[in-house]
Amino acid sequence: MQTTQKKLNEVFILSNINKLLQGNNNQISNEIINYIESIIQNKEIDLLINIIINKLIIDNNQITDIDEVIFKKIIEVKKDNIIKKLFKFFPKNLKTYKSSLKISYQPLQNLLINQKFQEADQLTQNYLCQLANLNKKNTREWLYFTDILLIPVYDLFIIDLLWQVYSNYKFGFSVQKKIWIHNKYNWDIFLEKINWSEQGIMKRYPQEFIWTTNAPKGHLPLFNQLRGIQVISYLFENVFW
Repeated sequence: MQTTQKKLNEVFILSNINKLLQGNNNQISNEIINYIESIIQNKEIDLLINIIINKLIIDNNQITDIDEVIFKKIIEVKKDNIIKKLFKFFPKNLKTYKSSLKISYQPLQNLLINQKFQEADQLTQNYLCQLANLNKKNTREWLYFTDILLIPVYDLFIIDLLWQVYSNYKFGFSVQKKIWIHNKYNWDIFLEKINWSEQGIMKRYPQEFIWTTNAPKGHLPLFNQLRGIQVISYLFENVFW
């Protein structure tokens, strides 16, 4: 219920901003700036951050002047916890973030929206291979631990975020890492918890995996689970959010 109300508040704020923009020929006015500042003063700064995340990361829209203004006003608050959260999603600034992405993730987003998790899992593996430049070197369709270091962090972050958002934060690399840490870095327990193994025997792909949200937390995406723990342990090292 609280999450629904928060989402409604975000929609209300964004609607008001758009109305003010339309009333001023899509130009940034003092009225718009004052409205954004009033939201911050009312301690609803998280809503502004979520609006930017949804527009630029989840929906993959282009950066607009209003996004830049919101970003700037949030930074001006100079609260460590707020800046930390903002920079978690947008290190440095918005334009640096956008220019760093190597691939359009709209196809993955569409699959996840429609809960086609097996296809999304296959596409995720393809993306990771592309990001590690494997298709330029050879036709190998899996990753070695040495390939992980070649994957840009921003892209890895977006892939993980999409999996989280469209599974209601049930799936994703960072979700898996938290489960691994919670179980004191014990790989055997971790593999059992996320249902990749049973009594020490790895599950068979694809028939023994669960391709719905009925799966245990952290079950997806799969990641070289048949090739040992070295690759995924290197991945977890690069998932630092």
